[in-house]
Amino acid sequence: DIVMTQTPLSLPVTPGEPASISCRSSQSLVDSDGNTYLCWYLQKPGQSPQLLIYKFSGVPDRFSSSGSETDFTLKISRVEAEDAGFYYCTQSTQLPPTVIQPRTETFLLALAQLLLFLVAQEAA
Repeated sequence: DIVMTQTPLSLPVTPGEPASISCRSSQSLVDSDGNTYLCWYLQKPGQSPQLLIYKFSGVPDRFSSSGSETDFTLKISRVEAEDAGFYYCTQSTQLPPTVIQPRTETFLLALAQLLLFLVAQEAA
């Protein structure tokens, strides 16, 4: 099976700043058809994972993806508070499809959102 790993494990950023997440696979993700079947998912707290990028297409304006073979990068040009959550890279080049190793997903923390949460908790 292909093993997927990510770095960093956590990424605190201030809204408006850029962010970058790296993903590495234990084998090449280039399929026999020449395509690279790599996906990025975002799971926001309390929600199900949502497909963010599939095969480097349909990328939201602030997001970009790059890489080849075994090394890939997800970049956010300007982080927004709504981007906070768990980011997963997955592959479907080879069966079984694999997601990253347990507990190596990247948690992107938008600091302004955290501060708002703390203030709300304090007021409660």
